[in-house]
This record gives sequence, C-alpha cells and structure tokens, in this order.
Amino acid sequence: MAADANNQEELITLVDDQGNETLYQVLFTFESEDYGKSYILLVPAGSEPEEQVDVLAFAFNPDENGDAKDAELFDIENDEEWDMVEGVLDTFLNDENMR
Repeated sequence: MAADANNQEELITLVDDQGNETLYQVLFTFESEDYGKSYILLVPAGSEPEEQVDVLAFAFNPDENGDAKDAELFDIENDEEWDMVEGVLDTFLNDENMR
C-alpha cells in the first residue's frame, strides 16, 4: 500500500441525498492489493489538523491521472474492508512521516 505523497491541497464536492453540497479536502489516497481497489479519505475543507473531524472513506476508480471524481466514489460495505481502511488511517495519523 502506498499513500499519495502529493502535498497540494485537493478538494472534492459531495452531494447528499437532499442535494446539499459539501466541500471536502482529500486527506490521502491509497491502493490495496488485497482488495484490488483504490481508496480515498476525505475531511471537511477548511478543518485544522488538530481539529476533531469525521473522516469519510470511499473506494474509487482512478482516472488516467490516478485522481478520483465525486461521481466515481463507492461506499465501503464490507466489514473486513472497513477494518483495513481504519488501520491505514490509524497508521497515517500516527506516523509523522506520512503527513
């Protein structure tokens, strides 16, 4: 698994069931060889690093540049897959070299 080392701030807009748009910042993306998928983790745009926020995670199909588009995000429905994503997030949050 490799975390995206791109430091430029990437933003993505998500639209909920009621049509409300919310802007999110891409925390990082990574690929899982075990599941053969790419994953993206998002935090609310404008949140501070020390601020307690909910992190959203989705599977996605990267485009030719390896980027995600909001229409291509998929919910993670498998408990084992969620556990793997949470483990990667924990590693990211606790490893100073990955931030």
